Parts: sequence; C-alpha cells; structure tokens
Amino acid sequence: MPEGHTIHRLAQDHGERFAGRPVAVSSPQGRFAESAALLDGRTLDGVDAHGKHLFLGFEGDEWIHIHLGLFGKLGFGPAPAPPATDTVRLRLLNADHYADLRGPTACALIGEGEKKAIHDRLGPDPLRPGDDPDRAWARISRSRTTIAALLMDQKVVAGVGNVYRAEVLFRHGIDPYRPGRELRRPEWDAMWADLVALMREGVRNNRIDTVRDEHLPEAMGRPPRVDDHGGEVYVYRRANMACHICTTEIRTADLAARNLFWCPGCQGA
Repeated sequence: MPEGHTIHRLAQDHGERFAGRPVAVSSPQGRFAESAALLDGRTLDGVDAHGKHLFLGFEGDEWIHIHLGLFGKLGFGPAPAPPATDTVRLRLLNADHYADLRGPTACALIGEGEKKAIHDRLGPDPLRPGDDPDRAWARISRSRTTIAALLMDQKVVAGVGNVYRAEVLFRHGIDPYRPGRELRRPEWDAMWADLVALMREGVRNNRIDTVRDEHLPEAMGRPPRVDDHGGEVYVYRRANMACHICTTEIRTADLAARNLFWCPGCQGA
C-alpha cells in the first residue's frame, strides 16, 4: 500500500497538470460513470491529501475521494491519451495530460461534509502544514499498545506505513515493542520532526530514503540496495542481514498485520 508521501506527490502532480482548467472526466470501466458525468467539463480547482487519502476538488464544492488501498494504481501521461482499457475506473483528460486510476479501494464523489468527516477520523499527518503532533501524543502517551502498532494506526498518525514505521523507530533507537505510554515526550517530538523531514524528502524524490549520509553505500564501501522499493533503508526488508551500524542480524516478525523489521542491537530488543 502506498505510504503518505506517495499520496501527497499524487496531489501535487494532479495540481500541476489539471488545476485551474476544465477537465474531461470519464469512467471507462463504468463503476464511476454516473459521478464522472456530473463532473465532466468542470474545472478542477483544488487538490488535497491526508494520510493515504487523496482528494480532487471541483467547482461546486465536490470532491473525488480516492484511496488506493493495496492494489490501486494512478498513472499520468501526455495527451492525446491512448484508448482506455476496461480496468480504468477514472480518467481525467485535458489538452496536455491524462491520468488513469485503476483498482482503488475507494473512488467516490463526496461533498464538503463527507470530506470533513474523513479528516476528522484521521490522525495528524506529518506532511500537512499545521497538523499537531500533540494530538498523536495524547493517544500514544496513554496507550499500552506497542509504539510500532500505534504508528501504523491511521487514527493516531496518518500517512505512516510499514517502511516509515520501521525506519523511524530504528533511526531513534526505539524498541518497536515498547508500549506507547513508556515513550518519553522528547523521543516523540524527535520522531515526529524526523517523519516530517523524511516524508517531505519522499515527496520530492518520489521514493523513500532513510539512510543518513554517513551510512550510504559510497560512504561505507558497501553495495547499494537492490530492491523494487528503490531507496536506501536501514532495516526494512533486510531480515537476516547485518545491520549497517552494529552488524547484528536484522529481525522480522508480524505486528499490526504487517511485517515488522528491527535491529535488536541498535533498538534494545
């Protein structure tokens, strides 16, 4: 499932290609056809992202709400667009660009009230300016749940997925099994600031990189990572490999329905 930086990048990409101009809206697959017909020819006048939720705003205070889920894909191309296949749930098109959405968990036309309800149930997002980490801390500091599980709970922190979870815990030497209420406030503040910086970098580069300069392959004389994820990481998907810092074997276990990765040496577990 895409993490929050991907969704914010998609919002940015839609804004650059479509905002402020009328857009042809269609649903070649047919499952969004009625709503597409209502929007066809209107101006796209806003984009928004919160966690893993993407919102495309149209004149008239209506929004397309998109959640890619595990299998959704959203891709762009130059106009003229090729003939759409019957897997395309939503196509946006103007004179210069097209965007095709396939296989999302959610693609629905909603109003301002429904959009607000989605925001209200989500935790603060490190990529949304002004979002308050105190809201997350209020829940974390009272919880017996592990910090690793809390970071994956979108009601606590929105946009953090399996990669950022594993990596930010490693970068701050936090035992992933530590209960939230045992975390100290300065530790949380440092983790939040780190998430803000790392995820902003993810938006810029459209990939996740979490390794500090002094631990990059060229600095350490080690081979670069080869993985379809792309970026350099400390522990994610490195089970049974040596930690870059202490050489302890990276461990993995199931936690919060996803594979957790951590270093017992660097993270005190």
